[in-house]
Amino acid sequence: MKLLNANIAATAGNALDKVVSTVTDLPDSAAEIGDYLSGIFDIIAEYVISYGGRLIVALILLLIGFRIIKILNKKIAKAKVFEKIEASSRNFMFKVLDVAAKILLVILAASIMGVPMASVVAVIGSAGLAIGLALEGSLGNIASGVVLMVTKPFKEGDFITVGGGDGGVVNDIGIFYTSITTPDNRRIVYPNSSIAGATLVNVTAEKDRRVDLVFTTSYNADVQTVKSCITGVIEKHELVKKDPEPFVRLSKHADSALEFTVRVWTDAADYWTVYFDLLEQVKAAFDTKGIEIPYPQMDIHIKENKN
Repeated sequence: MKLLNANIAATAGNALDKVVSTVTDLPDSAAEIGDYLSGIFDIIAEYVISYGGRLIVALILLLIGFRIIKILNKKIAKAKVFEKIEASSRNFMFKVLDVAAKILLVILAASIMGVPMASVVAVIGSAGLAIGLALEGSLGNIASGVVLMVTKPFKEGDFITVGGGDGGVVNDIGIFYTSITTPDNRRIVYPNSSIAGATLVNVTAEKDRRVDLVFTTSYNADVQTVKSCITGVIEKHELVKKDPEPFVRLSKHADSALEFTVRVWTDAADYWTVYFDLLEQVKAAFDTKGIEIPYPQMDIHIKENKN
């Protein structure tokens, strides 16, 4: 096979040298222009006849090959062996394999055309170096994407925040970028390198979340009454878990109020429902019990000047 490719390449090279020699051998007079053009057309026709078949075969190979790769991708996606792989990792893997398969197909088509593999490897190496220098940031995103696939700090469907920015649900983890959708339906696209190098908060990584609240009352309120009132509201809420046990304690003597810290556990999906429900229901319970929620105030004493 190597000898055949070498012979094909040598023959193709000789034909190209003949074309170049003819083109560069310019006519000396106007009368020779017709013969000059006729010679060029004859040589080109000979080259097309000799190697046009290989070109057609290479094109057919590319058309059929791309179709086969597409079909194989669909079959691999349905294979049972991949069902256990997390969806985002599976999609990333398919994208990489698809690109690699197409590159190999193009190289095979070039081989059929008689292009020496040593030349192809040299060209790919040179092009890879040039592209690597030009696309340094993009290659960094690819490397970071691989890191995200291996370490799996999040997956599609998780709610995350990146570097203290806006949070959102992960839609897609691509080779270069990861996109999220915020609660107000904005699409944010992060380069993978910025995610890999930033502080990442995965809100939905754990099944349970703790809801932290602080309620204030006046200094005139009885501490045990306030605690009983808050505990009663918590016990009636169906989404609050009994284990771990809810926490309700007086936590601070502030300037104008007593502060009570409340900590309860719930499913991550119910976090905001519990948060807002407790705020509303504790306020209603305070009003029923006559417990005052104070506003900031300051006592001013005026000293009379007897002079």
